[in-house]
Amino acid sequence: MTNKNARTIKAPTGTKLTAKSWLTEAPLRMLMNNLDPEVAERPEDLVVYGGIGKAARNWECFDAIIAKLRELENDETLLIQSGKPVGVFRTHENAPRVLIANSNLVPAWANWEHFRELDRKGLMMFGQMTAGSWIYIGSQGIVQGTYETFVEMGRQHYDGDLAGKWILTAGLGGMGGAQPLAATMAGASMLAVECEADRIEKRLETGYSDRRADTLDEALAIIDASVASKEPVSVGLLGNAVDILPELLERGIRPDAVTDQTSAHDPANGYLPGGWT
Repeated sequence: MTNKNARTIKAPTGTKLTAKSWLTEAPLRMLMNNLDPEVAERPEDLVVYGGIGKAARNWECFDAIIAKLRELENDETLLIQSGKPVGVFRTHENAPRVLIANSNLVPAWANWEHFRELDRKGLMMFGQMTAGSWIYIGSQGIVQGTYETFVEMGRQHYDGDLAGKWILTAGLGGMGGAQPLAATMAGASMLAVECEADRIEKRLETGYSDRRADTLDEALAIIDASVASKEPVSVGLLGNAVDILPELLERGIRPDAVTDQTSAHDPANGYLPGGWT
């Protein structure tokens, strides 16, 4: 992976076309919006969210996709294979203008080891759900679903009232960053452990989180006050869940709900050993 050609991407806005029709302008703007610095996690590496979820395989592929979309006719279809344009076919006006297939492997080889081998060779990328399909709209896209999940949890386990309750989670990236806002909207407080300070700051700047704490004691003091007053608050704690969660157990502190939104499922790009931030 290289970012030597990295640049700041901003999608066109307004009614002026930069492609030959709105049917190709739309996917072009969607792709570029995925990599807007206000949307993407690491736009310089083409990573949109989820640790390694990319919008294009590399910058050369990104440039080729943009060029093809701008010249695509109304009876042509562009084929994208794992973030790389691999063909343009004559179809018809009612056919899709773009067909995308990401990270498709025959089940016998559908494992991380084989994927990473192909990734290293520049033959594949991980597209997540909406990164490689160019339809990611930031954390706003999952606030509603996360809110509904928390509200339903309250209905099932706390008689429909989350006032005075608090949720423990980890991860404030593209997906996890929606949780603090969803929690307070649902009436609960949240302590969110995040190992990267800039992610906490981003959530504060965008209004998705209320407070920042640099120590567990500081975070718990904020949570305790909110629980006592039944006024929901969200706190981003700079730390590593590997260290914080065992410490909470050791202290006998029990949250009312626990979730996890880290990328720890990916040992190469998401998991951090204890003591690391």
